[in-house]
Amino acid sequence: MNYPDSVQFLYALGNEIKTAKLGLERIGAVLEALGRPQDRCRFVHIAGTNGKGSTAAMVESGLRAAGLRTGLFTSPHLSQPTERIRLGGAPVPADAFAAAFDRVHRAVEELLRAGAIDLHTTYFETVTAMALAVFAGTTDIVVLEVGLGGRLDATNVVRPELCVITPVDFDHEQFLGKSLEAIAGEKAGILKPGVPAVFARQRPEAARVLDARAGELGIAVARTSDWQVSDLELDARGSHFRAQAGEAPALPISCPLPGEHQVENALAAVAALRCLGVSDATISAGIAAARWPGRLERVAENPEIILDGAHNPAGARALAAYIDRFYRGRRVRLIFGAMRDKAIDEIGGILFPRAAEVIFTAPRQARALAPESLMAHAGHPCPRRAADIAEALAMARADAAPEDAVFVTGSLFLVAEARDILVGGA
Repeated sequence: MNYPDSVQFLYALGNEIKTAKLGLERIGAVLEALGRPQDRCRFVHIAGTNGKGSTAAMVESGLRAAGLRTGLFTSPHLSQPTERIRLGGAPVPADAFAAAFDRVHRAVEELLRAGAIDLHTTYFETVTAMALAVFAGTTDIVVLEVGLGGRLDATNVVRPELCVITPVDFDHEQFLGKSLEAIAGEKAGILKPGVPAVFARQRPEAARVLDARAGELGIAVARTSDWQVSDLELDARGSHFRAQAGEAPALPISCPLPGEHQVENALAAVAALRCLGVSDATISAGIAAARWPGRLERVAENPEIILDGAHNPAGARALAAYIDRFYRGRRVRLIFGAMRDKAIDEIGGILFPRAAEVIFTAPRQARALAPESLMAHAGHPCPRRAADIAEALAMARADAAPEDAVFVTGSLFLVAEARDILVGGA
């Protein structure tokens, strides 16, 4: 198939969350048929609820700065599915993406004919297999972000050199469990005997589960809580600080990803890169060069328009802290759209009181909650409705003063559509 046809087929497989049947049997069978490409790669495996994508981007940038041929696998994409599979920091070319799809699809069809698997691999399983096929033989090391959970996630077929677990919080409870302990247990499923790990700071309930699992496996754990941060300077565009662990010299870090929460993600990246033997100077340079679109990304001025895929309560708290710190006293307008499976009341309770006006809309996704339904949850004195993101942006710009700020949030799908309009995609 050509690239458009391969993308269309992937979309026809259905949403990767809704159609998920968690387990490693199908992906394992497909990778066996492909010759186990995962055995020809080195991996850093990253799980967590929030921050895993940002941390993955910083780790990959640091490894690339060290002169390594890197692969990066993340999800979801913002503009094109090729963004999920990156080589040397760039999305895989469309023809290589299509070739990888053909290879995986043929293997799946043969397994289906032989009765070796029950169903076609899901969207996420298929793209995971494609990524592993692309990375084999073309990379020195791959940074692999978990899609959902960890224990039964399709990426958990690899044996990594290092595991990283970013902060664990509530999200996808219908798949991962209703308690932090249950969710942390799923994230801890990526840990493996003999493989060291990095743990970001965790809420106590999650920390106990992660520490217990690490103890059972007898693995070495580096913790961001072992690092001291000094000379911290935060602004709306990022942060600057010094990071020090024990008696080692402090590292100067310039993190270009905005938000105070990115300091913790940067520390996780620093700890991971140290574990991988990257020099301090290269760590600093690599993190300074990291990019992660769609997360507190400023894409327009007068008025400012900031995109942020805060799609769960932890993400909403991080966005609220950012607004409180850098936009206090300014008129904030919110464009909000979300999926039906999200904690709308909790997210709205965090974000909506910080906005003078909320414009409710919906991304072009089957799982999206209708704007009318969102408005019923709003409890906001100035709710408005827009049919789509283009109309919402036009409404916000028509009414906003040059000094106002407009935040587009609630769903990465909505952020992606806004980004396509405002900057032409990733």
